[in-house]
Amino acid sequence: MPTDFASLRAQFDLPEGMIYLDGNSLGPMPRAAAARVAHTVTEEWGKLLITGWNKAGWMAQPSRVGDRIAGLIGAEPGSVVMGDTLSIKVFQALTAALELNPSRRVILSDTGNFPSDLYMASGLCRMLGPDYTLKTVAPEDVAAAIDDTIAVTLLTEVDYRTGRKHDMAALTKLAQAKGAVTVWDLAHSAGALPVHLAECRADFAVGCTYKYLNSGPGGPAFIYVAPRHAEKINPALSGWLGHEAPFAFDLDYRPGAGIERMRVGTPPVLQLAALEASLDIWDQADINDVRAKSIQLIDRFIAGVEAACPTLTLAAPRDGNQRGSQASFRHQDGYAIMQALIARGVIGDFRAPDILRFGFTPLFINDEDVDGAVKILADIMANNLWDRPEYKTRARVT
Repeated sequence: MPTDFASLRAQFDLPEGMIYLDGNSLGPMPRAAAARVAHTVTEEWGKLLITGWNKAGWMAQPSRVGDRIAGLIGAEPGSVVMGDTLSIKVFQALTAALELNPSRRVILSDTGNFPSDLYMASGLCRMLGPDYTLKTVAPEDVAAAIDDTIAVTLLTEVDYRTGRKHDMAALTKLAQAKGAVTVWDLAHSAGALPVHLAECRADFAVGCTYKYLNSGPGGPAFIYVAPRHAEKINPALSGWLGHEAPFAFDLDYRPGAGIERMRVGTPPVLQLAALEASLDIWDQADINDVRAKSIQLIDRFIAGVEAACPTLTLAAPRDGNQRGSQASFRHQDGYAIMQALIARGVIGDFRAPDILRFGFTPLFINDEDVDGAVKILADIMANNLWDRPEYKTRARVT
């Protein structure tokens, strides 16, 4: 059966009168999430206390939820585990990937990558010593830069600013042919478009869940390790819960079986409960339907904005197959324009230096939202309603 988008929209708690085009930064709350978390708090934590680790299944939750995420990113069962933050998972994946390729010292990334990924890679290189380097090139130059000096490619599939999409299959095949190990960041892919980790033979992947997967602010990250590597890697972050037998309390670390060794600390039980409420909605969706609807919505938005707002310059790829689930426009006063939009109930965000960014999640966005957002943006631009002092003072979060 085709995905019933109207039914899915009704399962999200969206404020009346708001057009929410920022699910690519923080997804809205599923209506069932509050009750799910409350049950975890009152019935599990409140009544079971510490016995909840066994009786409520908290200890198995990271792997159980990881298998549900695996279904959305084309991963094999038992290859994904939840926990910690995305930056931690980037560090884990990079260290493991470098250990698989010990004769090489160069991490290759691109200048469109999310800065936090680059920070983690740079910090790791400093820690490992002067022989290790991070090399960055323009996104369109990645393929040409992959040679027999590259140890690991660290790429985010969808550019967080422009929405430009890398060809995962082609770049993975090229990197591996040159002897490199691949790490893919799926922060703007998971829940936005079909991902085929197993089919592409990706080595590692990481991602967050508070964007398109709607786990709430601070929601846990995930890590994928290809099964062919899972028993070989020795985690640099050798945490208690990644031990083969955590409750043996051995003084020496022995990695757990397979993906379990990529666990680090105590799982965020409450956040995982909220995520499971969202995944119940995802069980009713076909990611291919979501992708097709996303392209249609964004095409409609781009056409409307370009017709009504000629001073805004499209920054996202025009071809829907070449972008993620967002539309981005450039304007030198982009921050003020976005604040004016937010004041009128159209929620997007701004990314320096000049990007107005709009995310489109078909689970709760429809054609009427698109047309309403275009109409309000056109009014703001035609009448210079953004040109006010209160819209130009930058908040800490943009």
